[in-house]
Amino acid sequence: MAIGRIPVVDVSPVAEEGRFPAKAVVGEAVPVRATVFREGHDAVAATAVLVDPDGRDHAWARMVDIAPGLDRLEARLVPDREGRWGFRVEGWSDPYGTWSHDAAIKVAAGVDVELMLTEGALVLDRAARQPDLSAQDAQTLADAAHALRDPDPDPQTRLATGLSPQVRDALTRHPLRDLVTSSPTYPLVVDRPLALAGAWYEIFPRSHGAHLDPETGTWVSGTLRTAAEALPRIAGLGFDVVYLTPIHPIGSTFKKGRNNSLDAHPDDPGSPYAIGSEAGGHDAIEPSLGTFDDFDYFVARARELGLEVALDVALQCSPDHPWVREHPEWFTTRADGSIAYAENPPKKYQDIYPLNFDNDPVGIEHEIRRVLQVWIDHGVTAFRVDNPHTKPLDFWARLLADVRASHPDVVFLSEAFTRPAMMQTLAKVGFHQSYTYFTWRNTKDELEEYLQEVSGEQGSWMRPSFWPTTHDILPPYLQATGVRGFAVRAVLAALGSPTWGIYSGYELVENVPRPGVEEQIDNEKYEFKPRDWVDAEPLGIATLLRRLNEIRAAHPALRQLRNLHVLPTTDDSLVAFAKHLDAEHSPTGVADTVAVVVNLDTENAREGVVDLSSLGLDPSRTTLVRDVLSDETYAWGQQAYVRLDPWYRVAHVVHVGGA
Repeated sequence: MAIGRIPVVDVSPVAEEGRFPAKAVVGEAVPVRATVFREGHDAVAATAVLVDPDGRDHAWARMVDIAPGLDRLEARLVPDREGRWGFRVEGWSDPYGTWSHDAAIKVAAGVDVELMLTEGALVLDRAARQPDLSAQDAQTLADAAHALRDPDPDPQTRLATGLSPQVRDALTRHPLRDLVTSSPTYPLVVDRPLALAGAWYEIFPRSHGAHLDPETGTWVSGTLRTAAEALPRIAGLGFDVVYLTPIHPIGSTFKKGRNNSLDAHPDDPGSPYAIGSEAGGHDAIEPSLGTFDDFDYFVARARELGLEVALDVALQCSPDHPWVREHPEWFTTRADGSIAYAENPPKKYQDIYPLNFDNDPVGIEHEIRRVLQVWIDHGVTAFRVDNPHTKPLDFWARLLADVRASHPDVVFLSEAFTRPAMMQTLAKVGFHQSYTYFTWRNTKDELEEYLQEVSGEQGSWMRPSFWPTTHDILPPYLQATGVRGFAVRAVLAALGSPTWGIYSGYELVENVPRPGVEEQIDNEKYEFKPRDWVDAEPLGIATLLRRLNEIRAAHPALRQLRNLHVLPTTDDSLVAFAKHLDAEHSPTGVADTVAVVVNLDTENAREGVVDLSSLGLDPSRTTLVRDVLSDETYAWGQQAYVRLDPWYRVAHVVHVGGA
């Protein structure tokens, strides 16, 4: 159990002692922390070092104390390209820090004055001889050393030269470091920005353009071509990704009818999650949606509008899937000889066979990798993976690593509403993003705790994606609160996490549940659901979504994760948080601070005081701040009074600093 001369312990972000890499994206300010100390009273300091994918030291930053008295230090490092990076922490004895502390005390007290000034000159002599020092900094340090030895000025004047801001600045750029002790180099995988920050919009392609045939009275499915007609509206709302539920052939055996009924009408389309028929499996397209030429058209149109295309990956099969015939060993056979269908008691999915990875894991893995490549070759750049927690983790680790090696731009979103250990380990083995428990966090205490949890240490590997609803989930809060609740949850989702998503129809405040379950009645999984988007405008949710995405695009602080801190409020229905990005780490070169205050009470106006003292406002006066949601200006001090009326305004989104 070796320990260095200067102990460097509890380094973060480190998952399982470096077994799994921490995560970042290009341009993200990554907080690196460590506990660094030493024996005695000499000054100690530390440097965080960023190592590029070629193994070279790329950047370093002097660490600062973030927990006085606890020796906990932090610096932020910014990778500038994708790849497998690393970082380490170097602890070191700080001879200038030791001297400057002791000299300030002793010279003022008249103790060992000349000795202290001479020792300071020797320290600065050493510092001035460091390699790679600029000529100006070297001269500054040499001049200060000379001034410390000059016997003519009084001791305080000589000392002041050795402690000058110019000297400190030079030594900040090139510190004099003794007894340097390094931690191991820990892994850091760096992805493109969409892996951290993006706005997703989910659709069932078959609903877009679906209609009743006036002659036969039967439903006609929408197609990928008619779905493409919806793309300008989605792009106009400011979304980055259009996510398609499965578009593969749907089986007919045990086909589900409306509201998950086992008694399907011949006109019912069936669940798109019951994948596979005589028309093919996961590498094919449901014939009623069109062909690969139509899919390519959809992708091209999306790209023209600045949208990326994500596709659902549901690793399960209809009884009619070709795999069932060709590879029965890929499924679980029960004692009576039947293949086991999927269950999540009390839910039953008779139209779906789950895969069994124990009999032929290599064969299944190779086939799924082939299927993913089919869609990647047709322009899919993101996958939303259905229920990944029901598949082996070692399978995901190998599969995701293989895709990353050849297609590092492809993003995987984990739809794992399950136990924390599984969710976090899925993230550690390679998923870029994860759905979260945000959907069920409703009270002030729940939200404050959860926002701090996902933006804290956990955010180094499990990037949260906040969804107010999904096609499977309609939480009780939204069932009960209507338009105002939909507005509250949109603000929290869009501004509380860099990545968020909306299920189509959110703009129409679809909040009627199927009795006894947390999902919509007349669920789109089991039927066509064409919508009249003109009806959305009077509700105002579409306008709010557009504005929230505009605000996210305009404020880089909102596209970061690990910069969130909760702001105290005096009312139990007012939740407040802020996100800050300093000028050094901002892509605009300008500091950016946004404070968000939300009223969770959808029936009553709430008022209270928000504590803004952590935002650096001048305590002696008020500061003019702009609400970028309403375009109104307020005079806020460190304690800001707010009143939010759900019938008029559910939130403040206030730009506190920057241009």
